[in-house]
Amino acid sequence: MSGDDWSRQELARFLRSRRARVMPDQVGLPAGNRRRTKGLRREEVAVLAGLSPTWYTYLEQGRDIRPSVQVLDSLARVLDLSEDERRYMHTLAHGQVANPHPLDAEVTPGGVMKGLVGLMGQTAYPVYATDVYCDLIAWNAAAAEWYDDWAACPPEERNILRWILLSPVARQRLPDWESDTRDIVARWRSEVAKWPNDDRMNKQIAEFSGLSPVFARLWRDHDVQEHRNGLRRFRHPRLGLQTLRIAMMLTPDEPMVGLVIHFPLNVSDV
Repeated sequence: MSGDDWSRQELARFLRSRRARVMPDQVGLPAGNRRRTKGLRREEVAVLAGLSPTWYTYLEQGRDIRPSVQVLDSLARVLDLSEDERRYMHTLAHGQVANPHPLDAEVTPGGVMKGLVGLMGQTAYPVYATDVYCDLIAWNAAAAEWYDDWAACPPEERNILRWILLSPVARQRLPDWESDTRDIVARWRSEVAKWPNDDRMNKQIAEFSGLSPVFARLWRDHDVQEHRNGLRRFRHPRLGLQTLRIAMMLTPDEPMVGLVIHFPLNVSDV
């Protein structure tokens, strides 16, 4: 059995198991005395999700059909899936998760990353947390030294992409400003694709295109790059030209926030 066949069959088994645990009264349907199906009937799930009963039957049979992101999210709503289950369904159908929501957690959104930034506050190298909009959530004192004093910016302008595009300090601190800018735009394009229905991202694309001809040109180029470890050169005000390695950390429970850590090429210098 190929990987695609296994994924379709597993999705079919998963949907049947989730359908069996939803009772009719949970979705406003009468239970009835002659119901032989445990949980909901296929036809009921299809109607509640706005689907053809035949098409949904094919999906539960593991036929070679490809449900859209919208269909999967509609099924997640009807079947009362947790975020973990919704992500699993997306992964089976498409190999990746679209529009991941935060998982149930005991901390506020961004709290883990803010805590990690605080923990690394004494390091001599930049650490900052940023979200899928490129907003700066938290940063240590070294980030202000190597990059800029972002605390002096109005809150609505504390955005790493906006800073790189528009701040004259960015051009001073980043000797490879052009390639760094192309890199961050390409990485953001890859991130935007994961959130296809996010109105704020669409507004940001329009805003940045209007504010920066460089962004408008780079966005038209359609360069795409996933997040990965890399090197970035700095023109430090005291240390002169320096090269640091950059790594990004993500956690499944906070898919919208990442931690960006800088360290020297010789890690023993940290």
